[in-house]
Amino acid sequence: MRSVMKSDLQPVDKPSGAGRPRDRRIDAAVLTAAAELLPEVGYANLTMAAIAERAGTTKTALYRRWSSKAELVHEAAFPTAPSALTSPEGDIVGDIRGMIAAARDVFTSPAVRSALPGLMADMGADEELNARVVARFHGLFDVVRVRLAHGIERGEVQAGVQPDRLIEIIGGATLLRMLLHPENELDERWVDETAAIVTHGVINGV
Repeated sequence: MRSVMKSDLQPVDKPSGAGRPRDRRIDAAVLTAAAELLPEVGYANLTMAAIAERAGTTKTALYRRWSSKAELVHEAAFPTAPSALTSPEGDIVGDIRGMIAAARDVFTSPAVRSALPGLMADMGADEELNARVVARFHGLFDVVRVRLAHGIERGEVQAGVQPDRLIEIIGGATLLRMLLHPENELDERWVDETAAIVTHGVINGV
């Protein structure tokens, strides 16, 4: 990935005039720098000064855009909303496997892996930050709810299954696996095994 040199950016540590548009090049450089630094130094050791230096800008510019390191990191680690399921509907087993694979893909990027433990701690202390992070997943959550509702209509899913509990089970399994075994990848075998437990349960004949 090409490093961003100071010459690539306009100076940003001077007070901006009223109504001056925000320079999206600086935003992109800062978010890229944060995403690169997270796996290198970890969340706890990441500083706004280090991000500014890597991005070729100043701490002042960072704090004009993000009120805290946690706010910046959440945007760098989750630059876009997680993509919704793209597979066709009609097979709830395939849908559930797709949900688990989507959760795996979201949470296992190098930046997210490095940021998550510290970011979760900061989210617990900051309701506004927590709400912003969760809001990035609303689109994916809505797709899960719709597909589960359609599965109930087709008779494939028990009528009493609550979509939010399924979301919590899938997300919780993914996060716990990462916390217990951060050195191991969540491969296709893990996705298949987790999907089998969710769809078929653990008790014979039930």
